[in-house]
Amino acid sequence: MKSAYKNYFRDILAKYRQHKSSLEETKFLETYYDMFEVNEDLINSENEPLFSELKEDIKAKIDQQIAGPKVKKLNYGWLKYAAAVLLLVSVSIYFFSDQQKSDPITQMDAAISPGGNNAILTLANGKKIALNDAAKGEISNQSGISVSKSKDGELIYTVVSREGDELSENTHNTISTPNGGQYTIILSDGTKVMLNSASSMTFPTSFKAADRRVELNGEAYFEVAKDKNKRFRVISGLQTVEVLGTHFNVNAYGDEKIIKTTLLEGAVKVFTAKKSVLIEPGEQAVLDKVDENSIAKHLVNINKETSWINGIFSFEGDDLKSVMRQVARWYDVNVIYVGPISEEKYFGEISRNSKLSEVIKILELNNVKFEVAGKTIKVSYDQRTPPQ
Repeated sequence: MKSAYKNYFRDILAKYRQHKSSLEETKFLETYYDMFEVNEDLINSENEPLFSELKEDIKAKIDQQIAGPKVKKLNYGWLKYAAAVLLLVSVSIYFFSDQQKSDPITQMDAAISPGGNNAILTLANGKKIALNDAAKGEISNQSGISVSKSKDGELIYTVVSREGDELSENTHNTISTPNGGQYTIILSDGTKVMLNSASSMTFPTSFKAADRRVELNGEAYFEVAKDKNKRFRVISGLQTVEVLGTHFNVNAYGDEKIIKTTLLEGAVKVFTAKKSVLIEPGEQAVLDKVDENSIAKHLVNINKETSWINGIFSFEGDDLKSVMRQVARWYDVNVIYVGPISEEKYFGEISRNSKLSEVIKILELNNVKFEVAGKTIKVSYDQRTPPQ
């Protein structure tokens, strides 16, 4: 570990002892502890004193979690095989800002920000409402369905009159998030949907038919309200997901080769015109878009698959292009690749609230080179270190 990293590490450790460390600083220290606790062979003469200091201070606190949504920590047993240990060295980035004001990568933060609540609601009559600009309270009333924006920024559909039921069951709305956007909507049956960036969902303003049916492009996390008499279906291209009431995530982006359905609780049926599978909690159904017969299922780390709803990028064997697709959607940037791109894998977690420069600097530690011009990022490998 470089002397500069040691100094920053000791500074954070001192703040931790005084109960003054920030969320990012505490998370870094606990990650460092976890990684070396599981992998003793990573401890050497250089970092052993630091690890001993950290172990002494964290031992009594390691099970105490910071308030807020919980994300299960990854098993760091495989980090020694990774191309880069992202979080271990990322701490230095957070303390270099004053020294790097002239750095072109850092300068782009003024023009490019992390994503946030941003979506467009398209009503049945074609009217578009920018939800981030809309005032809190009712923003539309469609055939007995009130559409309002809560104080927390959620979009809520509420049945206020039965007089327009015959009309409203055929009334559909669409909510769309741009690159750099996300939004939460509560449908008229009480189902909660969190829409990730660059995604859209078309849905009826009220559910009267035997099926509660929505159409999804992109990614969304569903907490489906239980109704034993009405199935809930999510249609994503070739695939349909069918449930009665459960929590699951569907990743069906157009620029991905597969559609992934991850189940957190309950039971889910995933099917195409030619094949179907049933998945249980902790399992994921994977559909190859080229072959409708290719639905497979396997166990996955559900915390990794749904980390985005907790504001985290989570990588577990992801290649560079997969990482950059997520970055492009969240920061609303264009990515261009120059020359050969290595197939090395990335492991670790990065906050989605991080500045883009911080994310890039972490990726640069793995011999990746970035050139930024406006909102376009050129990605290549450092010629001094050829791809493996």
